[in-house]
Amino acid sequence: MLKTRIITALILVAGFIPALFLLSNSLWAYGMLAISLLALYEWAGMIKLAQTQRYVYLLIAAVSGLLLVPLIEKYGFHPFFFNSLWVFFIAALFWLLIVPMWLRTRVIINNKLVMAALGLMLMAPLWLALICAKSADPWLLLALLVTIWIADSAAYFAGKNFGKHKLAPMISPGKTWEGVWGALVAVTLFGVILYFAYDAQTLAIFPGLWIITAFGVIGDLFESMIKRQANLKDSGNMLPGHGGILDRIDGIIPSLPIAILMIYVYNYFVVVA
Repeated sequence: MLKTRIITALILVAGFIPALFLLSNSLWAYGMLAISLLALYEWAGMIKLAQTQRYVYLLIAAVSGLLLVPLIEKYGFHPFFFNSLWVFFIAALFWLLIVPMWLRTRVIINNKLVMAALGLMLMAPLWLALICAKSADPWLLLALLVTIWIADSAAYFAGKNFGKHKLAPMISPGKTWEGVWGALVAVTLFGVILYFAYDAQTLAIFPGLWIITAFGVIGDLFESMIKRQANLKDSGNMLPGHGGILDRIDGIIPSLPIAILMIYVYNYFVVVA
């Protein structure tokens, strides 16, 4: 299992890194749209949409994305970035205000239309964030994603070897507070590397990394809750050794849009001011 997991991860990285730096912004947008649609396909399965409903759902999402990319190309990626900040702000409110209460109450929403709309609301900000971050600075996007991957790996290692205190036993029995602390320590060390390697001029990088890590944990717990309510172990089986695509990006869904929003707010109100 571990061997399969590692091989799959290496293949994903081998494809992702060249795409990030070699593809044009437009081709990158189409590529990320394809991945987002695969994730929505898994979401549709998790909320028990019928096969026909699933295809209609994906068609609506695909047509919307395919119509949006030419508009982004026409009006420019930078104006698109500033307009997307409103989407990121709304996403941040959802993850800050609604998700914690939802995780506490574990309310089951059986209305498929509501859950289908929620899936679009989850994936749209992530897709937009991937486009915005790449168009602004591919290295920035890579650093943000590496932060989340490091946190996820460190949490798994620390939880497996030292985990004793359950984080949310009714949602995800395998996650522990020791795993969370391991993730925070790991991203802090990563922050030290970034601070000295790139001659960063501010210590704000550290609370920023901690916030990204925290939202990564929340995203992981949220997906685990939805899977548990659907009686599923994994969101899918597209990635051998890892489960589904949603299982790999659950931490990125909240953290990346919020990270970009934080970076913009910091640069606008702190650096510029």
